[in-house]
Amino acid sequence: MKTTLNIPEDLIKKAMSLAKHRTKTETVVVALQEYIRQKNIEKILGQEGKLQFEETWEESRHAR
Repeated sequence: MKTTLNIPEDLIKKAMSLAKHRTKTETVVVALQEYIRQKNIEKILGQEGKLQFEETWEESRHAR
């Protein structure tokens, strides 16, 4: 999908340089993938302590 974005030139060049990508498109795609991955990790970590298990590990293991 073709989209027009107004990204500051110095920002995109710095990102391209750090990530060693040759194109702006590749740089933006990888940056978005990394952003999504990071947000998913944050979401999972936000669930810490919210899950409760009723069975012991041994009971769960042998129930299969």
